[in-house]
Amino acid sequence: MTKLLRRMQNASRARSLAPLLAMTLALAATGAHAVQAQQTEREREEVQGYRFQIITGDDSAVTHRIVDDLYKRLVPTFAAFRTELAQKRRMLYIAVGPTALRDALSRRCDCVVISAYTSSQVWRGLTARLPKPRRAAITAVYAEPAPNDQMRLAELLYGRPVRVGVLLGPDTAFLRPVLHDAAEIQMFTPGDDLNHTLGSMTRAETLLALPDSDIYNAENVRNILLSTYRRKQGVIGFSADMVKVGALATTYSEVEEINAQVAEITADFVRTGELPAPQFPRYFRTIINEGVASSLDLRLTDAARNFARPAPVPAAR
Repeated sequence: MTKLLRRMQNASRARSLAPLLAMTLALAATGAHAVQAQQTEREREEVQGYRFQIITGDDSAVTHRIVDDLYKRLVPTFAAFRTELAQKRRMLYIAVGPTALRDALSRRCDCVVISAYTSSQVWRGLTARLPKPRRAAITAVYAEPAPNDQMRLAELLYGRPVRVGVLLGPDTAFLRPVLHDAAEIQMFTPGDDLNHTLGSMTRAETLLALPDSDIYNAENVRNILLSTYRRKQGVIGFSADMVKVGALATTYSEVEEINAQVAEITADFVRTGELPAPQFPRYFRTIINEGVASSLDLRLTDAARNFARPAPVPAAR
């Protein structure tokens, strides 16, 4: 365990937690580094031909991958759009990430917005003050894993029901109802002693991390991973990158899995005119840090390693 702890410390210094911190800030920050979304020629064509538009906040390779895959999934649905349907809102925006969501919400239109690749904390922060009729026309597939799937993963990792600790801040307290009775919840307010709060969860065998910028930020992440590790508490992270730098495991969703869910929501809206409530990713897979698991004396099973819910295979076109 000492050797692995040293490797974690060295790896953290060497990489400065760059992948995790970039992901954390993208999911949990609500105001910094906003980039005005750009409309492509193809997006303008979508408005006229298919009644949908994919809005993005950057021009990265990952964003291009998301948009290309989404476009292929959505075009068949909108190609068959029946103009005689009685939906009042005929225009649908798909907002890829927080910046795109801000852009979509700023537009004055009688339209529908489906948000993807934005955390529940940020989504709630951006939509909470909207008028009720406007909120009714917005839904989301959140960026982070479903807490219930994460709790189930913890049971598979430990091979039994396990007491899971959860830190909630003021902006994530709304998640309390989705955490079942196995969770030991501690509230954390900015300015509190984080180590003291972590140490007070004496019954928790593992910590479930949720994307909360007041808790999991550049200053705190390394400290949380090392502190819990010393107490033999595994951390169920909220991204694959978090597992790579020292968390025990997580469920996570690839682009195609999030996009499949977005496409299902879109198809249902086109068919019925109704939007579901915001939801966590439905399709996922699992990544485990085998070194951390070994140091925690966990005997991993195939059930834990293969815990997943695959997305349906798209029909051939």
